[in-house]
Amino acid sequence: MTVEELLEKYALGLTDFSGVDLCEANLSGTKLIGANLTKAKLSVVNLSGANLSKANLSYANLNVARLSGANLSSAILNGASLNVANLIRADLSRAQLRFARLIRAELIRANLSHADFFQANLSSAELRKATLRHAVLCRANLSEANLRSACLTQANCEQANFNMTNLSRTDLENANFRQAEFRQANLKEANLRGANLSGANLRWADLSGANLRWADLSEAKLSGANLIGADLSNANLTNASLVHANLSEAKLIKAEWVGADLTGAILTGAKLYATSRFGLKTEGIICEWLDLSSTGDGSIIQHFTSVDSPDFFNETPPTIRIIVDAPLEPEAHFALAGAYYQIAQQYPQLRQPPSMEIGRRRTVFTFRVDSDAALFPTAYIAILPFKDAATTQRNIHAVVEIIKSEDISTQRENKSDRLKQLSGLIEEARSNAATIKEMQKILEIAAKVNFFQTPTQTILTNSSAQTLIVHDHPNFGKKFINCRVINALHDDKSNTSANVIIPSVNTIVDFFKGFHDIS
Repeated sequence: MTVEELLEKYALGLTDFSGVDLCEANLSGTKLIGANLTKAKLSVVNLSGANLSKANLSYANLNVARLSGANLSSAILNGASLNVANLIRADLSRAQLRFARLIRAELIRANLSHADFFQANLSSAELRKATLRHAVLCRANLSEANLRSACLTQANCEQANFNMTNLSRTDLENANFRQAEFRQANLKEANLRGANLSGANLRWADLSGANLRWADLSEAKLSGANLIGADLSNANLTNASLVHANLSEAKLIKAEWVGADLTGAILTGAKLYATSRFGLKTEGIICEWLDLSSTGDGSIIQHFTSVDSPDFFNETPPTIRIIVDAPLEPEAHFALAGAYYQIAQQYPQLRQPPSMEIGRRRTVFTFRVDSDAALFPTAYIAILPFKDAATTQRNIHAVVEIIKSEDISTQRENKSDRLKQLSGLIEEARSNAATIKEMQKILEIAAKVNFFQTPTQTILTNSSAQTLIVHDHPNFGKKFINCRVINALHDDKSNTSANVIIPSVNTIVDFFKGFHDIS
């Protein structure tokens, strides 16, 4: 069939041209909307500017075809062969290209939004500045392809192959790359904000300057990766492998990486704030200094020797322990659960319930917090259901005043910033506590239960495993048969600041110096 015959039949309303052989034909600018060209032989054909929207080109041979500027929107190209085809600026939006072959195809500035490339082969394809928003690239092969400055926002690329692919300055925000391959890929300055990279293989990939804020990199393999200057704020790096990775000057503010393997990694100049530093593997780590400021502005710098940097990255989880001098009974358990639930509505840091150890004589509640900075303010709120709350809070205020009055800084210029942060957190807790107390229904049940009238201890443990007792009731550990005696000795009026025992100044200062996030 000649080109003239095909166009003539199409003009008469015929659309079935399956198996047609038009190799090397000139069909530029033709209109073949909805045509059936399945298994057509169209290699080296010229279809530049042609309108093939909704056409069926399944299993067609379009190798080395010229399709620049062609309209293939919603076309079906499943199993088609488009190797070395010219698709520059072509419109393939919502097209189906499942199992298609586009090896070394040119797709510069092509519109591939919502297109389905499931298990397609795009190896060595040229996709610079192409648009692939919401595209499906699951199990697709894009190894050694060039996607520089392309857009793949919210694309589904699960288990896709991007080995040695150029993705520099590519917009990959909120895309799904679960278990994808990125070995030796170039992701320099790429936008991966909110991307799912869980279980992805990024060994030796270049992620320098990349935006990985809120990205999920749990279980990801980043051995040998270049993450210099990358922004990993709020990223999930749980159980990730960062062996020999370069994280110099990377931003890790509020990142979660418990269980990460940092063996031999470089962290000199990294920005860490409110980042957990326990449960890490840090053998052979290289870290000369860190930026511990809350915004990564360099206002708080901590220097290390080769000996003490591993200790810094192996902190213990900061905890608050409230020890009650009585076993927890069902009535008290119910009241406690209700009280903490209501408190958490006002103070979200207590949404995670405490662990409990219930013995024959005592009950221990352990609250784990995200940072040392949260110890004092969270303890201020956690004690609220108990009669010892007022005394414990007075002690916390007294401890903070001692810290403020002492020069504990090795860098004087940073002292005011650190103490301002601590004071701000305590003031916020005081304000929240006042609001909670005004809500009488929250604590009125607890106030009627004997368990909450019992003497308590409140013990803080910082990330350096140092402890500080901020409250130890004078009757803790003493048992009285007459309950009236207990109540008299435990009355708020008698339990004044004059009877309060504050830890020594040296103990308080040493405890605060052990803070990794604000000292």
